[in-house]
Amino acid sequence: MLKLYKDYQAHIHLFHQKMGVPDNVKPYKITKMLPTPTGLPQFYLMFSMPFNSPEELQAAMSSPEMQEVATDAQRISTGGPLVILIGNED
Repeated sequence: MLKLYKDYQAHIHLFHQKMGVPDNVKPYKITKMLPTPTGLPQFYLMFSMPFNSPEELQAAMSSPEMQEVATDAQRISTGGPLVILIGNED
């Protein structure tokens, strides 16, 4: 479990470094999923980050820096392929 935590911390540091976000700024939320009465959830963590427009999201996701971060996310993922969901807040 310690290795997973260290991998996760290194991944978050990589995100900050590649995206030019200072370490003390967190423009995202990370939610740890908890067990339910029926057992463990399918996912362990959820990373969510708002964008001002679909165009801003597309620019970020298609950048070489974010592609490197996404590749690293896949590397540390133990639950299978990454799932990316895009939505609007009402």
